[in-house]
Amino acid sequence: MIGQTISHYKILAKLGEGGMGVVYKAEDTKLKRLVAIKFLPRQIGASDDERERFKIEAQAAAALNHPNIATIHAIEEVDGDMFIVMEFIEGEELRKKVISDQLSITSVIDIATQIAEGLKAAHTKGITHRDIKSSNIMVTESGQVKIMDFGLAKMSGEVQLNKAGTTLGTAAYMSPEQARGEEVDHRTDIWAFGVVLYEMLTHQLPFRGEYEAAIRYSIMHEDPAPLASFRSDTPAVLEHAIKKALSKNPNQRYQSMQELLADLRHSTPAPIVLPKAEKSIVVLPFKNISPDPENEYFSDGLTEEIIADLSQVQALRVISRTSAMKLKATDKDVIAIGRDLQVQYALEGSVRKAGNSRRITALLIDAVTDAHLWAEKYSGTLDDVFDIQEKVSRAIVDALKMKLSPEEQQKIAERPIPNAQAHDLYIRARHEILQFSAEGLEGALRLLQQGLALAGENVLLLAAKGYAHWQFFNAGIKVEEAVLQEAEQCAQRIFVLEPESVYGFRLLGLIQVSRGNPRDSVRFLKRALLGDPNDADSLLWLTLIYSTVGRSALAEPLIQKLIAIDPLTPSNYMFACAPPFYDGRFAEALKSIRASYELDAGNIAHRFFYFFLLLLNKNFDEAFALVDLMIKEAPEHFYARLGSFLKFSLSGEKEKALEALTDEVKAAARADWQYSTLVADGFAILKEKDQAYDWLENGINRGFINYPYLANHDPFLENLRGEERFEKLMTRTKEAWEHFEA
Repeated sequence: MIGQTISHYKILAKLGEGGMGVVYKAEDTKLKRLVAIKFLPRQIGASDDERERFKIEAQAAAALNHPNIATIHAIEEVDGDMFIVMEFIEGEELRKKVISDQLSITSVIDIATQIAEGLKAAHTKGITHRDIKSSNIMVTESGQVKIMDFGLAKMSGEVQLNKAGTTLGTAAYMSPEQARGEEVDHRTDIWAFGVVLYEMLTHQLPFRGEYEAAIRYSIMHEDPAPLASFRSDTPAVLEHAIKKALSKNPNQRYQSMQELLADLRHSTPAPIVLPKAEKSIVVLPFKNISPDPENEYFSDGLTEEIIADLSQVQALRVISRTSAMKLKATDKDVIAIGRDLQVQYALEGSVRKAGNSRRITALLIDAVTDAHLWAEKYSGTLDDVFDIQEKVSRAIVDALKMKLSPEEQQKIAERPIPNAQAHDLYIRARHEILQFSAEGLEGALRLLQQGLALAGENVLLLAAKGYAHWQFFNAGIKVEEAVLQEAEQCAQRIFVLEPESVYGFRLLGLIQVSRGNPRDSVRFLKRALLGDPNDADSLLWLTLIYSTVGRSALAEPLIQKLIAIDPLTPSNYMFACAPPFYDGRFAEALKSIRASYELDAGNIAHRFFYFFLLLLNKNFDEAFALVDLMIKEAPEHFYARLGSFLKFSLSGEKEKALEALTDEVKAAARADWQYSTLVADGFAILKEKDQAYDWLENGINRGFINYPYLANHDPFLENLRGEERFEKLMTRTKEAWEHFEA
């Protein structure tokens, strides 16, 4: 078989053999990529039932599209040989990994979480694997887990093909009901997952025997040896998870992978280690306990203002509004929240509305011990909200025994928007802006205009208005200089009211990012951070700019600080990949962006940048599957189109690549330094060199002056390197890079 070509697949090597087929490594000669091919043995293929089951394997697996499940490309039949074409994965079987080395608790949890995510995706689609075992799980060099071989998968509603009383699967991993030959559902995968988790921790299978019948007896009647007899560092939560997954009664197991995942994520109760001089707090979203849903905005506004007040205290680390609001309606207890966010204290509270009156309760809690340190109730009207928030903030400072400087005292006493109704409109506008849609931004501008009519010119309202105008450009909705000019006018009005305004400098910094002026952008954003060292937007954009211009050493401490104050925002982890990415440390960058992708896999921006890092790490099958998913869900979206352009460029489908690059995509990419270089990558791959140089030069002109990345690290520019035009461009880029003042 080795050396033969079947259809357009050249067989290169044998990878393995099992009861349902032989697997070979092969080259797809059409798409010039490596694949794995699984053949159904002819003696089995002679059975109609077995052939039907083989087709169901392909249908089940092909219905899944998830980064932790091996991708199925096709099912084909040539001269009586039926085979599945699968993603070829460079890596190591988990079974071999377990045998060769003891995995750390952190590694066990990381691998287990990825397996669980893949199984959750399959179960959501109604698919049960039925043969989960450590030899069916691959771990790549970058730490990516892939579930292999849905050979025993069963789709909901499909005919049961195995005869009554027969058992499918590998004996040591079978659930009791599977060992008895009974009908099984997704809970049999939860059992097998428990076996794999036990195996990773102990190097032993929980149920053993010298022959299959003995193993089946052990599964149905015996309990596994306690984990403590193998290792003492197993967290109690993890031990509980294994015990529950291995309940012999399926009704007493976890009933879903989602439930199991929740426990896995709480299985690393690392002690809180904080700098000795630092005190830290999270303000949990105040609960609206009124029947009126409109009071939700008031509750959110109160939360936001207390966070803003406490953030003025330099000796106190305060979790940002963005992360705090993600804890709304969480079922986590305070100790778990404190552990996850690495904070010492938590403030929780509630708001009750009756007519124009408000009753507010606040409770300060020690997040390490769950002890209640202070509690108070406040009553007042909407107009009293600013006095109440100041009283709460000062009470917290007193309870934590902190001394405020005169400047901090003044900042807490300030009323950024003195008019309560205008402040409520501001809170509503902030919510609309964060939708990042044309409708949301237009709605926000209307609300802010109403607020300005009530309160007069106000720094906070003008800053939000300028930010909304800038977002039209940044989100690719209106890539026009006019919207940047509108934002700039807001900044100028801010400086009339407050010459050293953090909001004004931040807004000018963002505008200069969009205009392709990194030097001016850095200057303004640094001025913003002088006024507020914890300003999240300034930290994030400085990280990106420093990384893009080749100053990753300056970027890394900024992104780490941002994650410390805003640890629950997935995009922060996406930006954390920028320093290693632009330094050419692609495997490290992939690990970083995977964190953001897993936190918010439905976010198309996270999908796109995860896709590009997969390309850089040569994980083409998974990358292409992500693009296909983007195209399926949002066919006209900028990221879906740009991803398709790169995919088809790499697969040599020039016509499809150019078709993906619509005029709208070109206009949006042309206005951005990073996207311009990505388009240049695609044209360089296609050997459309004039186009590649044009786009590359546009990116450099807009500020992409990272000489090491362009000259050495970007693999997709290889067709240009060594040419005179490229070297001239690099000479100019190197000079700008070397003389960039950070």
